[in-house]
Amino acid sequence: MATGNPKRSPEVIEDILIQRIFLVTLTSTDNNQVMYLEKMSAEKLREGKSLLLNRDMMEEALVGKLSGQFSGESLFQYLTGCYGRAFEEGKKISNMKDVDLQPSLQNCVIKPAKKLLARYCQIDLCNPDMFPHSEKISAGSALLPIIFNAVSENNTACGNEFLNGFFTETDDYEIMAPIFKNLYDSLNHEISKVNDSPLGNFVQPLKALRMLVGFPNGGKALVNHPLWLPKGEDVNGRVIEKESILGSFFHISALLDLTSTADDINLLLCPMTLPMNALYDGLLEVLLYLLKSNEDVRECVMGYIGNVIEKNSSRAHMHVDMATSASSGMFFNLSAVMLRLCMPFLKEITKRDKIDAKYVSNSTRLDFRALTALHASPEESGAWADENKLKSGNSQYSFICECFFMTARVLNLGLLKLISQYRDLEKQVSDSINELSLMKEQPPSKYFKEEIARLSKLIELQSKINSGYESHLLEDCNIQRALSFYRLMIVWLADSVGGFKMPLPSGCPMEFGCMPEQFVDDAMELLIFVSEIIPEKLDPGLLNDFINFIIMFIGSPNYIRNPYLRVKMLKVLNCWTIKRNDSDTAVSPFEGHQLALGQYLVGSVLKLYVDIEFTGSDTQFLGRFFIRDEIAKFLKYLWEEPSHLDAWTKFAKEEEKGVYLNFLNFLINDSIYLQDEGFNKIRKLKEMENRRKMEKEREDRIDESLSEVEDESYSEVEEELHSEVEEESYSDVEHDIRDYIALALDDINMLAFTSEQITAPFLLPQMVERIANMLNYFLVQLVGPKRNSLNIENAEKYRFKPRTLLRKIISIYVHIARDDKENTLAAAICKDARSYSDKLFTEVAKVRGLGEDGNWMELQEFANLGAKVRLVASEAMHAEAALGEIPDEFLDPIQCTLMTDPVTLPSSNVTVERSVIERHLLSDTKDPFNRSHLTQDMLIPDVQLKSRIDEFVRSRIQHTS
Repeated sequence: MATGNPKRSPEVIEDILIQRIFLVTLTSTDNNQVMYLEKMSAEKLREGKSLLLNRDMMEEALVGKLSGQFSGESLFQYLTGCYGRAFEEGKKISNMKDVDLQPSLQNCVIKPAKKLLARYCQIDLCNPDMFPHSEKISAGSALLPIIFNAVSENNTACGNEFLNGFFTETDDYEIMAPIFKNLYDSLNHEISKVNDSPLGNFVQPLKALRMLVGFPNGGKALVNHPLWLPKGEDVNGRVIEKESILGSFFHISALLDLTSTADDINLLLCPMTLPMNALYDGLLEVLLYLLKSNEDVRECVMGYIGNVIEKNSSRAHMHVDMATSASSGMFFNLSAVMLRLCMPFLKEITKRDKIDAKYVSNSTRLDFRALTALHASPEESGAWADENKLKSGNSQYSFICECFFMTARVLNLGLLKLISQYRDLEKQVSDSINELSLMKEQPPSKYFKEEIARLSKLIELQSKINSGYESHLLEDCNIQRALSFYRLMIVWLADSVGGFKMPLPSGCPMEFGCMPEQFVDDAMELLIFVSEIIPEKLDPGLLNDFINFIIMFIGSPNYIRNPYLRVKMLKVLNCWTIKRNDSDTAVSPFEGHQLALGQYLVGSVLKLYVDIEFTGSDTQFLGRFFIRDEIAKFLKYLWEEPSHLDAWTKFAKEEEKGVYLNFLNFLINDSIYLQDEGFNKIRKLKEMENRRKMEKEREDRIDESLSEVEDESYSEVEEELHSEVEEESYSDVEHDIRDYIALALDDINMLAFTSEQITAPFLLPQMVERIANMLNYFLVQLVGPKRNSLNIENAEKYRFKPRTLLRKIISIYVHIARDDKENTLAAAICKDARSYSDKLFTEVAKVRGLGEDGNWMELQEFANLGAKVRLVASEAMHAEAALGEIPDEFLDPIQCTLMTDPVTLPSSNVTVERSVIERHLLSDTKDPFNRSHLTQDMLIPDVQLKSRIDEFVRSRIQHTS
């Protein structure tokens, strides 16, 4: 009967395990892989002890092995091999039938063996001279392959367990620091190889970094590494990106710029396959490990980010010096990671109470002094900063607070800069395509053929670069996080003025006024970009707070001083109301918004229209018309919304002699200037066309005595000169006509539809002559003696429609006249000696096609107005004759007309007609005689002079009757 193998004793099993793990034995053996520890064996025999290895003899056996000869492998490889064998033996023990023996072997043999081996691995790397046959091997070359294997898809539990044991065996920083330093050096070398290609595989090095900073002392060792943050006077943003360990990881990007080589760009011919979200998430984990490590490490991390921001502050400039600044790729990556860091308090917006506005004035990490404040002057911001320092001292700010302000700065230099560069690149592509089209229209020649090839290649390269920008900017997660961040920004800013409610406090709190206007500007830029490019990404739930913020501050120069920033806010509103194609229906995003109802929205936008007049230099003069046109688009939208029309009407009544009157005044001013410039440009264009015809006729009559060759040579030279000198100005004139005519028609159209329902302000003494003179002037241009000078070929090419313009002019006349019970308009019309003549009104009736749109009623009303003006003109003529010669003291010194309501100007002490000076003050708040400050409430009625004038008029009328 067969019998099984005898059961081994625990002592024998323990001996076998140690032999297998360490490849040693105390008995002689023929196995070349196992070392016979002869000295140790002899010592045991002398002591009369067993030659079985046990748990207490493991370190002695290991030292004996390490003191012997090695062949084919390094000492470190032997130690890691032992660890691997210990791991495998441990798995076998788990499957033993003897469950009582399992715990003893695991806890007393396997675990101590692993711990022992991890410790000796440290000793070998730190003190290689301790053992006679140890090869000097760097920590990087020894450990990095193990780390890469552990973080790969084919990782083994053994590798992870070994690394965990190795890095946690001791918490002595002095022991581990050299190992970590060497590892970070090696890792930095590896990631630099990845950066040689925009499509390099960064996943393994990033996972390795994430693993290392997660070990005790790993974070501390990283922030103390010489390449954590390069030092020296020559260190700039580019140096930090290229040389710092984190900078090398943040540098990884598929973004290219116009300085990239063709080879770089050709690498992106294939679809973008970079797992960019894996990069962002991996870098986020690295930062989180570091931030949670300890206070000193966290301080170093915040210091690093602060340095990156400050050293790259020039990225905010229009032109970025790429030799000294970090790349757009790095800053976009940093933007994505910072947004992820913010997510906990973006989700819980109530945590915004931890954001302290004083950080802007007190921060030693970021310098906000160079940034323009929302309202405060540099002196006011400085005083507020000094006050905060006295109150706060060296107070510490929460992580949420620092992270918030750092993210705002990073987004400005990263995401928002990328948006700006993307728009510039789009324009470059468009300009190149237009230039290419013009080239293709030229006569064939070697020069044009070369230029066409050059432009074609440039467009191809520009388009590829643009694709890279789009792949980053249109990524949904980053956009949504950025929108959430700026929503928090505007909610937090609104908190400093009492939240989303109107009216605003009378004085702007310093907590609001000292904040960088960049915060609001960036929020608006992002909204405009998303609204125009990817409107489907806009979450309606986020829009409410943005809308409320815009309504509160768009018309509040006492809070947001920069009118162009407030215009940008209005552009956001226009993005949300514009119809993108004929099939779309513009849905009002303002319905149901408490602040949008009432007069707040309408009033704010009308105030903004007025504010534009009083800002900017003379060089920005023409720009104001385009800005006001942007505002006019939104005003037209509001007018067509019943709820806002009611608010508009109410506001116009309450501000009849205030903001609304200013609005109408500038609307009239702009209409006159733009239409007059448009008319002049049309006449100039017509002159140029006539001159061309004359020159062509002259050329056709060239003396036939010239030879054919001479004739051709002369014509070519003359034609070339004319084309170089005149063609550019001709196209400029065409461009100007299109701009001026379109802008003027928009303004006149607004006067037409607003005057239909709101007429009272037009009939005020300080306004009625302004509107009458404007209408008369346009009428004489369109139907007067020189009207044929405006007839140009292809008028529709320039969007010039004289008949449409005339209809609008007639509508304004009629709308105002309907409520003119006292013939105020009629009197102002006939008083206009420069443009008015009775014949103008009769000439209108001769214009063909005016009644085609069904406005016969308006034409009849206009004819009736003409008759009324004739009657009033006749009465005025008799009244003027009755007055005879008027004493100089009764005449207004500005217009030389009889005063009816004289007022004295306090500074110059000059007496003028009230309506005349009030009309002047609508555009200029200066005394016209000495340029001192002057407002309507400063005017002093001259009661005595008025009494004398009234008596003079009465006496003359009585005398003539």
